[in-house]
Amino acid sequence: MLDLVVINGKLVDGTGNPWYQADIGVKDKHIVAIGRDLGKANRVIDAKGLVVAPGFIDIHAHSGASLLVDPKGQSAVRQGVTTQVIGNCGHSMFPVAEDAMPAMDYGKEPMTDLVSYAGRVREQGVGINVAPLVGHSVVRAAVMGYAARLPSADELEAMKRIVAKAMEDGAFGMSTGLIYPPGCFSDTNELVALAQVVAKYGGIYTSHIRNEREGVVAAVEEAIAIGERAGLPVQVSHHKAANRKSWGLVHDTLRIMEEARARGVDVTCDQYPYVATLSMLSIFLPHWAHDGGMKALLGRLRDVKVRQRILTEVRQLGKDWSEVVIIACPKHREWRGLSVAEIAELLGVSPEEAVPETLLAGDDDVQMVNFGMCEDDVITVMRHPLTMIGSDGLAVAPDGILGEDPQHPRSYGAFPRVLGVYVREKRVLTLEEAVRKMTSAPAQRLGLRGRGLLREGMRADITIFDPQLVADRATFTEPHLYPVGIEVVLINGEVVIEGGHHTERLPGEVLQL
Repeated sequence: MLDLVVINGKLVDGTGNPWYQADIGVKDKHIVAIGRDLGKANRVIDAKGLVVAPGFIDIHAHSGASLLVDPKGQSAVRQGVTTQVIGNCGHSMFPVAEDAMPAMDYGKEPMTDLVSYAGRVREQGVGINVAPLVGHSVVRAAVMGYAARLPSADELEAMKRIVAKAMEDGAFGMSTGLIYPPGCFSDTNELVALAQVVAKYGGIYTSHIRNEREGVVAAVEEAIAIGERAGLPVQVSHHKAANRKSWGLVHDTLRIMEEARARGVDVTCDQYPYVATLSMLSIFLPHWAHDGGMKALLGRLRDVKVRQRILTEVRQLGKDWSEVVIIACPKHREWRGLSVAEIAELLGVSPEEAVPETLLAGDDDVQMVNFGMCEDDVITVMRHPLTMIGSDGLAVAPDGILGEDPQHPRSYGAFPRVLGVYVREKRVLTLEEAVRKMTSAPAQRLGLRGRGLLREGMRADITIFDPQLVADRATFTEPHLYPVGIEVVLINGEVVIEGGHHTERLPGEVLQL
């Protein structure tokens, strides 16, 4: 007797091959049969007119903290996501130093290692599978704080020990966030040394590269060089060209990745399907201004002479500040939805001067979206066979504390948006290729041999959706809206989403490399 059988569906199996008609039998968390007339089952799901696919694997997410607040992971699982890779952009939940990423844990005690984090997640249960990375910025902060210098030999050895411990505990690799302090203070040699530790355990190197604007080509080359020198796979995170002057450079970066692969470097990338980023407003300030952390930064902004030096470098960015929109400044909620250019008008200063003014008024707790990308580049990157889909978002929900935080719509809509806009409407991808980018491609990249395909013996992570209806609903002005068209989601053989409702089950697992 099967636990469950899915009948009458069009199977898009994750390989990229054309869909075919078959039923799927599930028992004891696994797919045990694919074919016709599979026998009796305790539960039958009729998928007539629907697509049955492997559960989507979000290769790039930031849900480490949010899943401790709401373990259901609703904005992810309602997109059809059954596994998320967490700890990206250098920001993992462990090991957290006292002054490192203070907002990441929603008031909970920081965790010293992956074992303590995984233990907490398992104790409370989790609604999706999570695959953790160890974050370079967090490791560096634990050893060096926010010092804008290279590590001593002893400090580098201490970082290597922390990375080794994380890999021994089951991390899938190391992530970097090279535009954020303290990761931005590192050089290539430091990253190679740490990546060599990761390589010994068979992990990957994922990177929010050092520059996603005019310097994007050199930044991609650095990421490839790190992988080549350290001997491990490279994942270029949320690949983009995020400034008008850099539009079109993705043709060069993708060519460089192809050339690297031709000489034996295993490099791939991921992407979210939007033309705007989300980050802290302070990323527009020069790296040296962040030396010592947030308090030191605010002190420099208050110093008239130092502030003038900062402003000189901000002006050199040549940024169109009408494209930078504030979405969170708790001390000035009336600024939400205004561009930096509009705030400058209110304050009677230049847009460049409005940046430090806004940061000082908000104690550096200012988030923005930057509409700096172009649709042609998004399509170019999406079409490339080396690209996977990642949300760069968080698993959140409209209610509770997570519903109070501003979000990029990608947290609710990245995967349905690809299926609705870029498959059905714009025909940028075939359905089968889109599903491959969401399933078997990230599974292969991570080394998840038991997930990412509809095959007998694989874990029963399954997403069933209506190809004619699936669509994102979240917008930049109303981000907390669930998508439509994701009809049923199974995780480890249990139904988590059905008929637009969450079943309250928490069958997810903390995965280990």
